[in-house]
Parts: sequence; C-alpha cells; structure tokens
Amino acid sequence: MNSQLINQLGLRLGANGLPYEIPIHPSLVHLTLGLFIIAILFDIAGTLFPLERSIFKFLNLTAIRSGFFDVGWYNLVGAACITFFTVAAGFFELLLANPPANQKSAWGLSVGLTMLLHGLGGVFLLGIIVAMTVWRGLQRYYWRKNASRQVQWSYLLVGVVMFGILFVHGTLGGQLGSEFGIHVTAAELVKEGKN
Repeated sequence: MNSQLINQLGLRLGANGLPYEIPIHPSLVHLTLGLFIIAILFDIAGTLFPLERSIFKFLNLTAIRSGFFDVGWYNLVGAACITFFTVAAGFFELLLANPPANQKSAWGLSVGLTMLLHGLGGVFLLGIIVAMTVWRGLQRYYWRKNASRQVQWSYLLVGVVMFGILFVHGTLGGQLGSEFGIHVTAAELVKEGKN
C-alpha cells in the first residue's frame, strides 16, 4: 500500500508490516477451517449413524443421531458468520503487504499471482460456504424436516470436495507467509537488518 495513504490513515506499522503485533487473518482462517470441517464430519457421522450405533453401544456412549446433525448445523452457521471477518481481515492484510519481487513459490507462481488467487479464492470460498449454509438450512427446516437423515448425499459430496479446495487455498496462503515472508515478523526484521 502507498506509504502516504498509510500515513493519512494514521496507521503505525510494526515489524510485521501490520498495525498490530499478530496477524489476524491466519487465526480467523483456522477458526473457519475448524468450524467447517467439524460441520461436515458430524453430518457424515450422523448420516452413517446406523453403522456406528453398535460402536457407541459397545463404548457405553449415549449418542443420538439428531445430536450429530445439530453439531453439523451450528458449526456450519458459525463458519459462515466468521468467514466474512476472515475474508475482510485477509483483504486488509493483503493491502498492507509489501511482497518481494522476482520470487516464485514452490508451485512456480509469482507473489502477485499467488496473492490474486488467494484473494479471489477467499471470496469464492465465502460464497460457497454461505450457499452451503442456506442449502443445509433448507434441508434441516424444510426438505428433510421429518427424515431421520437430515442431509442429502450430494451435500456431503460437495462438503468433501470443499476439503480439497480448502487445502489448495490454504497452501496458497501458507506460501504467502512462509515462502514470501508477507507479514512474518522474523522475515521483516531480517530484511531490515535487525535482530
């Protein structure tokens, strides 16, 4: 970002190139990932519950099928809500990035292309998670309200595909920090010749 604009905004950037000590985006990313993955895994567990029932009985655990679907639903709602903040924090931190030129990632991508793909991917993932939340809500409260299996197989399949997309997207974000040193305090200090 332009240094004059940063001064006009009154931002005092620290060693990591941010106006705060610890980047917010990576923490929110892990919250999004955790909530989304738990949501899909619990919906899968609820779907396969008839197969698991004997295991729960053997372990003397009192589990009910609707409990798995409740966990899946509320975690997905949480993922959809927190992802708005995750994407917003990501764009703010991308705007303040001072990436190195003429460097390629392990995937052979330039820093500019990696930032572009990661930024657009974040918006795409936000849209998909919100759409899946609406889809899941329709299943829970209308389409499968009285069914013992609350989710459709196609919903679970999309959820599993999303795991792969999240892996690729997360790897791009990891490359921005680990390979290009964007908002990594140690990398910024080394660049400045400080200890």
